Amino acid sequence: MAKIPPRESWFKREFEAFQLKLARPDALAQLALLGILAGLLTGVVIVAFRLLAEGALALLTGGDPEAFESLGWQTRVVLPLAAGLFLILLFRFASKGIQVLGVARVMERMAYHQGHLSLRELVLQFFGAVAAIIGGFSVGREGPHVHLGASSGSLLGQWLRLPNNSIRTLVGCGTAAGIAASFNTPLAGVIFALEVVMLEYTIASFIPVILASASATLVSIAVFGNRISFDIPVMELTSLSAILLVILLGLVVGTLAAAFIQTIRLVAGFGQRLSLPARFALASVIAACFGVLLPEVMGIGYDSVNAALLDNYGMLLLLLLIGGKLLATSLSVGLGIPGGMIGPSLFIGAVTGALVANLFALAGVDVDVGFFALLGMGAMMGASLQAPLAALTAIMELTHSPGIIMPGMVVIIVASMTASELFRKESLFITMLKASGMEYSASPVLQALRRIGVAGTMNKSYLRTAAVVDREAAISLLQQKPAWLIIDGEKEPHALLRAADLANYLGADTETPPATVDLMEIPGKRYDIAPIHLQATLQEALDTLNDSSAGALYVQRQTAPGIQRVYGILTRDMIESAYR
Repeated sequence: MAKIPPRESWFKREFEAFQLKLARPDALAQLALLGILAGLLTGVVIVAFRLLAEGALALLTGGDPEAFESLGWQTRVVLPLAAGLFLILLFRFASKGIQVLGVARVMERMAYHQGHLSLRELVLQFFGAVAAIIGGFSVGREGPHVHLGASSGSLLGQWLRLPNNSIRTLVGCGTAAGIAASFNTPLAGVIFALEVVMLEYTIASFIPVILASASATLVSIAVFGNRISFDIPVMELTSLSAILLVILLGLVVGTLAAAFIQTIRLVAGFGQRLSLPARFALASVIAACFGVLLPEVMGIGYDSVNAALLDNYGMLLLLLLIGGKLLATSLSVGLGIPGGMIGPSLFIGAVTGALVANLFALAGVDVDVGFFALLGMGAMMGASLQAPLAALTAIMELTHSPGIIMPGMVVIIVASMTASELFRKESLFITMLKASGMEYSASPVLQALRRIGVAGTMNKSYLRTAAVVDREAAISLLQQKPAWLIIDGEKEPHALLRAADLANYLGADTETPPATVDLMEIPGKRYDIAPIHLQATLQEALDTLNDSSAGALYVQRQTAPGIQRVYGILTRDMIESAYR
């Protein structure tokens, strides 16, 4: 009777098979399950963030977390100063060199660190952004939500010791979940994750990201209800002749987006010359000044966005809000305050759209101010973030009106091209990365290699052997029909030899065949060999080959203290074949 393996042994074996399967680009069912888990985890983190930030502000303002204007000027001065002091202490004792947070940090970790994010930066982003929002700094919550979601997905993958290509997918799942839980816009979350962070559109990436976004939205709805962030009536283009006005709006918003990006770049460059405490102190004083002079720009500003959509502001105040929000956000974000830029971009876009519509009305053109404010929101988001499809999806989900699609497409593309082609501006996220001294690139070849783990490509047909073996042992090796022979050194694998070369040598006609075989001396092609971890992607494997003198890699993972298990062999030809 066959002996039944112990439960722990069975679980360990099955879980290892699950991990190895995830190294392949077609592990759809496994990734779907992980996407749901990442979405639920992100939803819980985002709900906790919002309850803390919005709950504290509601207590301060008497119920409306956006109503900074209702506070006395003394309170509006004290809040940013106190928050700035807290941020100085938080980053002084807990940052360990981490200074860039938000979407830019996620993009950098995806490009150069396989999506690995730490618990430390999750804690920094959580409490830092909560303090910034409560303190009235002109920042948004969406960027922190993306970072918190991405970190949640990444930490889940690291805890499960998944391959890095799967961790990258979980970062995308967390990103989508973070955006979805911010606005109740699950589809916009999916598009943002694919368009900005993952930079890919495949079935294997779509399905887990969609499931994560839906899961986080369900968690958010369960706590906050099924309501949207803005009070938006049904809107549509009333006349095709108004399309020229929409194009003009796109040009105006695209120009403003370029100015926004340039201002943040200048402030961030200036901030690099200051110490972190000096930057936070300066940002706090500036925020306190805005709290006295123009309190409407404090915090995220969704109440002001609603007012613009409902045409409740005069033209002079609209103009002041555009300049004030642009400057206040540039100074806060550029000086390193841990908040987002998506909310402020929506604010600036909505107010700009309302102002342009009022100008058209002065010229005798009958336009819907709320409709142009909404178009301005989408245009500013698309142009400043260089994410046109995510911006279009967001305004479509916010309005539940298909009539917004065509004019939304026009205004967003015009604004995005104005910022990127006319003014040669990159997105706010890339601008922040470069201003902080970090480069960013997204090569299509590298993107393809990052989607596949080494475990999904390696050749498992190998045997390990000493360099010198007797003839009978060599024949016994070949009878097991391996494709490769790993030649062991004193402490670790030393070289790689094709088994076919040994077979050719043993099969050669010789009068006196040698009693022993030196695998390092027989005719054949040998590769110097280097280790690569089982979690690595093909991009990491290619980098290892390029950075070393090795011609091949052996894939390994530590299974017990001091014990490394070899799982397979990887050559440059195998990597190129997988890419093709």
